[in-house]
Amino acid sequence: MQFGIFSVSDITRDPVTGVTPSEAERIDATVQIAKKTEEVGLDVFAIGEHHNPPFFSSSPTTLLSHIAALTERLIVTTATTLITTNDPVKIAEDYAMLQHLSNGRMDLMLGRGNTGPVYPWFGKDIRAGLPLALENYNLLHRLWREDVVDWEGDYRTPLQGFTATPRPLDGVPPFVWHGAIRTPEIAEQAAYYGNGFFANHIFWPTAHSLQLIEFYRQRFEHYGHGTKKQAIVGLGGQAYIAKKSQDAWSEFRPYFNEAPVYGHGPSLEDFAEMTPLSVGSPQEIIDKTLTFHDTFGDYQRQLWLMDHAGLPLKTVLNQLDLLGEEVVPVLRKELDARRDPESAPAPTHQGRVTATYGDTPPRQARPNANQGNNLAGTSPYQDTDILAGK
Repeated sequence: MQFGIFSVSDITRDPVTGVTPSEAERIDATVQIAKKTEEVGLDVFAIGEHHNPPFFSSSPTTLLSHIAALTERLIVTTATTLITTNDPVKIAEDYAMLQHLSNGRMDLMLGRGNTGPVYPWFGKDIRAGLPLALENYNLLHRLWREDVVDWEGDYRTPLQGFTATPRPLDGVPPFVWHGAIRTPEIAEQAAYYGNGFFANHIFWPTAHSLQLIEFYRQRFEHYGHGTKKQAIVGLGGQAYIAKKSQDAWSEFRPYFNEAPVYGHGPSLEDFAEMTPLSVGSPQEIIDKTLTFHDTFGDYQRQLWLMDHAGLPLKTVLNQLDLLGEEVVPVLRKELDARRDPESAPAPTHQGRVTATYGDTPPRQARPNANQGNNLAGTSPYQDTDILAGK
């Protein structure tokens, strides 16, 4: 089981102090949060992708590469990479480079995002959002597994004799999560390829997330990737923790009440009752998180949103201390005790290398001299294997 933090990179006015941090302050704070995530014993740090104020994370690969260089074991990932408005060729190359620079300590989550205007900014039509997501990933999947790709689709220019560089580290593509909150076609795509499915699990009741996850697991088994128990599921969540429960509620309330995404709506108590939002003492956070397992069964990754709504950096770092010292160790022990031995382990690069190659050395791509023209259809690499299916 992997535990971690995800950020949407919002720059929000602190309703208590009235101060809005600068972009520079928020970027620096996010790096500190990522480093703290590793320091307190968590496994994963994820950042979203946005291209408009009040968000800063327009270049996740740049930020995650920097964080990977400052950490030793932390898995860096996205939450999410926009598969609709990014060119799949650029995704293939950028994230393969991140995979090399992080020594395999990365994966990525693909999604359509939640900002409609981003489509025309990148020359896309929002009405084609779903078919764009499906077609672009179908191409990305091939670019990481075939040395030479000939391809033609509806939403970008054709490719002829194209090789994405660098090739994936050890010949093993980055692990992919498909993130969705409402779209069964995305769950179907995750299942078809045997990839992971990530349910945001923040704003919606647990029963809503359960429908998509159960559908994904059924289709995962249908496509022959393993049993439903072996499907790979991740969950989002939100938490605010204090030593005393009443302090957690009183401290978080002004931030909740003014948060752009859910302020001025249901009360904090009603929202926590209706959704996965967890507020309270460490034990209360533990208890609520265990209800996720009661509902979904074994899953492989739990991420929390903790740095949003204008919460100051000091508060977020204190939250991480409590999460790492008092919450996650108990959850690890309890969920390990509950885990079905048939369930899939959490995905890691080394685990995927071992599954692909066993005891044999993994691929190390060494290119032949060429002019960037692979129209003859042969691999431009010294080992001519096109690692199909790996």
